[in-house]
Amino acid sequence: MPSYMRPIIAALAAVPYTAAQTFTKCNPLNTTCPPDPGLANYTFHTDFTTGDSAFDYWNTTSGSVNSTQQGAAFVINKQGDSPTIQTDFYFFFGHVDVRMKVASGTGIISSIVFLSDDLDEIDWEGIGTYNYEIETNYFGKDNTTSYARATYPNVTTPCDEFHIYSIDWTHEQIQWFVDGDLKRTLAYEDALNGQNFPQTPMVLRLGIWAGGDPSAGEGTVEWAGGETDFSDAPFTMYVESVNITNYYPAESYTYGDTTGAYASIVKSNSSSTSNSSETASTKKNGTTTLDTNSASYTGSNTSSSAASANSSVATSTAGSVVAGLTMSPVAVMSAAVLYLFM
Repeated sequence: MPSYMRPIIAALAAVPYTAAQTFTKCNPLNTTCPPDPGLANYTFHTDFTTGDSAFDYWNTTSGSVNSTQQGAAFVINKQGDSPTIQTDFYFFFGHVDVRMKVASGTGIISSIVFLSDDLDEIDWEGIGTYNYEIETNYFGKDNTTSYARATYPNVTTPCDEFHIYSIDWTHEQIQWFVDGDLKRTLAYEDALNGQNFPQTPMVLRLGIWAGGDPSAGEGTVEWAGGETDFSDAPFTMYVESVNITNYYPAESYTYGDTTGAYASIVKSNSSSTSNSSETASTKKNGTTTLDTNSASYTGSNTSSSAASANSSVATSTAGSVVAGLTMSPVAVMSAAVLYLFM
């Protein structure tokens, strides 16, 4: 199926692509929620090839995931399997690199998902049916009125070899990279004048699921490239390593109101200041490393960096609302009309 047809098929089905990975225990748009535990350091690294200690700072939300020589193995052995892990902390704007090999198999989806409590979402999704491309996508506040936001950049045999899938996320734009090459840029104002722009603290969720499961619905099955034949199992996605740079480190994040706007997020108990060099000791636990010494990113050819992101904040203090960020103008066009084009 041509890639341009898949959003249309999914829209007709009106089902989220990442249904197996997206949910929230408490939505701060509707009620008062407890603070989210934050990554209080600038950087975080996990090498999943080195044993059980690699899963420190990760929670398993479905199934089981094991360390192998190729990295964390996410395996579908039978219908209904969807092994998934997520960070046990949130980060607030940042840069993430995931070195992943997509699972091969008709209808099998390998997912890298940023997800917030109010269901802001940023995605990479590898569809095992198509061993020549990857999907980028995003959602704001679980707005699924349109599925035309996805793009499908070409990638060399993603089911056969590892690639580094990166996302650079600031309050101004989101950029998706593959092996350092920019594949997509989404500006804040281009996401329904910011209303659909993901902008609240996120966890990183990694998982695999069967979009080709007949129970997923006709539209999802067609988007995934056809029905999955579970007699062909196992289907395995591998993640070798993860690097996270947190542009606004804090011990916790709290929604200051029910708007879901980034300017309302309160950082608590942060010990860092903008452009500062942390002197706190680096915390290491097994093969997972938390480093407070640097916020710079030196990988992809991205125009954003932790240093530039932090320069927009005058000071990070305990219990302070994130400052120095300017909201884009409110849309003057009808949201109903704009949804048709987003």
